[in-house]
Amino acid sequence: LGLVSQCCLTKHVFKMSKQYLANVALKINVKVGGRNTVLVDALARRIRLVTDRPTIIFGADVTHPHPGEDSSPSIAAVVASQDWPEITKYAGLVSAQAHRQELIQDLFKVWQDPQRGTVTGGMIKELLISFKRATGQKPQRIIFYRDGVSEGQFYQVLLFELDAIRKACASLEPNYQPPVTFVVVQKRHHTRLFANNHNDQRTVDRSGNILPGTVVDSKICHPTEFDFYLCSHAGIQVGFSSFAMCSFDKMC
Repeated sequence: LGLVSQCCLTKHVFKMSKQYLANVALKINVKVGGRNTVLVDALARRIRLVTDRPTIIFGADVTHPHPGEDSSPSIAAVVASQDWPEITKYAGLVSAQAHRQELIQDLFKVWQDPQRGTVTGGMIKELLISFKRATGQKPQRIIFYRDGVSEGQFYQVLLFELDAIRKACASLEPNYQPPVTFVVVQKRHHTRLFANNHNDQRTVDRSGNILPGTVVDSKICHPTEFDFYLCSHAGIQVGFSSFAMCSFDKMC
């Protein structure tokens, strides 16, 4: 229906917990177009490869049905930043597709309309147009984060989805081809990293984990691929830091 909504359990609401109500308020604020946080470096345009020229950041993932559900569709979701240089407001689109299909089918679409002839569309084009309306300018750089891809599907997904991004850009203007950085993010791996000296408070957080923002891009990385490990946020469990592993393929 296009109505903004927020679900919550009455048993939690009536506990009147300030933390719970504050968390729900944060969700509502984002849904109605507000901002919960803004990076000072973004406002001061000090984030390299993001704030120097109009940049849009995409995030994409496909959720598959549970094993045993043989007829349910897979659900693809794509979000994209809608402000610049703040990059804190995001719009999202979802699309049902073939059962257990990992490639996102609706990134770019072409179909025939009886009145208009050949028509192009899709999730990427829609979000690019939305960015232009919100900021008054076209993205001059695209950063595309893709989750949920196994190593065996890296190049299949890269070739199909990068091609869809290129076609979506070209459908807006014939010579519109901004540089694209395609990043595959993997969370389900078995690499764990620990501080060299747990007693040094400058190198660990209060749980004893390595500090959020830590990047490892040498020694233990892939011998030929361009990848790195990123600890993107603080670990909750004591002495147990979970890393996101990102494989890069940058097309300039």
